[in-house]
Amino acid sequence: MNKAQLIDAMAEKAGLTKADAKKALDGFIGATTDSLKKGDRVALVGFGSFSVSERAARKGRNPQKPNEVINIPAKKVVKFSAGSELKDSVK
Repeated sequence: MNKAQLIDAMAEKAGLTKADAKKALDGFIGATTDSLKKGDRVALVGFGSFSVSERAARKGRNPQKPNEVINIPAKKVVKFSAGSELKDSVK
């Protein structure tokens, strides 16, 4: 499902216009992004939670030149952990 399909589904399920569903989705994405940038965790009970985790620097190998060792810098990554209701509904 892409963003346009998600907007259509949200509009249908919530009885909103597509424009209102797009505003709601954009608002959710913006608020979640802002919270994660601050280092906060976003938890939606039953659905799941978004958090920021730090990945340590490490050494890797260049796949095009297997003998060449490269340094991979440390970085922050976003993680999603599914909630129990979401896990149970997908079974």
